[in-house]
Amino acid sequence: MCIGSYTISAMSVEINQRAETLFRALIQRYICDGQPVGSRTLARESGLDLSPATIRNVMSDLEEMGLIHAPHTSSGRVPTQRGYRLFVDTMLTVEPIDKSANSKLEDHLTAELAGETDPQQILTKVSDLLSSLTHFAGVVLVPREEETNFKQIEFLNLSNKRVLAILVTENGGVQNCVLYVEREFSESELTEAANFFNARFAGKAVSFVRRELLQGMQSDREQMDEIMRTAIEIGSGLLKQPGDDKNKLYVSGESNLMDSPDLAEMEKLRRIFDTFKTKNDLLELLDKSSHASGVSIFIGDESGYNAFEDCSVITAPYETDDRCIGVLGVIGPTRMAYQDVIPIVDVTARLLSSALMGDGSRLN
Repeated sequence: MCIGSYTISAMSVEINQRAETLFRALIQRYICDGQPVGSRTLARESGLDLSPATIRNVMSDLEEMGLIHAPHTSSGRVPTQRGYRLFVDTMLTVEPIDKSANSKLEDHLTAELAGETDPQQILTKVSDLLSSLTHFAGVVLVPREEETNFKQIEFLNLSNKRVLAILVTENGGVQNCVLYVEREFSESELTEAANFFNARFAGKAVSFVRRELLQGMQSDREQMDEIMRTAIEIGSGLLKQPGDDKNKLYVSGESNLMDSPDLAEMEKLRRIFDTFKTKNDLLELLDKSSHASGVSIFIGDESGYNAFEDCSVITAPYETDDRCIGVLGVIGPTRMAYQDVIPIVDVTARLLSSALMGDGSRLN
């Protein structure tokens, strides 16, 4: 697994073993109960035989490094964004997939996705699962149609110079659109046109098919044979369809964020919900994650978007035929149990890849 694999690299901060033990105890206690952690609690949690004065000195050093801070005068300390990054990069232990807890998680996800064959239903269910398992917001990004590969097409005759085109892509997507054509076509003409399309464009990107159609429209029709002219004439209607120029995004569990004390301020929630509503910033962030291999973690303002300055976004790409076709992830407060959420995102991405390929295989 690759953590922070797109734009985020491990921090270069170095602390001694004693400071690391205390810092680890502090951050784990704070993630657990959300209360500032004092020296007495650290003495008990760390298991170190240190005086309260020594612990306070170490905490002062950690504060100077920007890893913790005191939210109120004379209070305990809480992690900063920089502290979370150090913890995730250098101290976090994520159990491998064959360990008992993650094996149960894999079994649960496999059972939930079993029997689903419709890609849209699978993606919707995955978004719901991410939300229900983490109690945060689950997101699944589907790439633009233009980025998917053409598999086959079928043309069916309708009345009044209309043709129904059924377009199937390699990721299992099906698009039905009615084409308004200049003349009536016979059933044999439609069959030959579909055969021409399928023989020439199978496995090609939909964007390539559209470019080829456009070039065909601009070519000298007299030099084409009848089948090619018919295919171009019918296929040109695909160019006139109002295409979806944005990636599709499935979001579940946004309301879960309202239950997080860390995001309780209405202004924070408003910014986050506005981002879910417009989706542009979230789409850009997830699109960046699609270029990463493995799990990526954006903590606070590392995402580059103000709406997520108090959130962490954990994502992973999913694939078919060794090609990334989308990204899924979880959005929650920076105070989250990273060791639990990371495996959920990682395993779900792997199983979604398997489900979309239709083989139902378990992944190691």
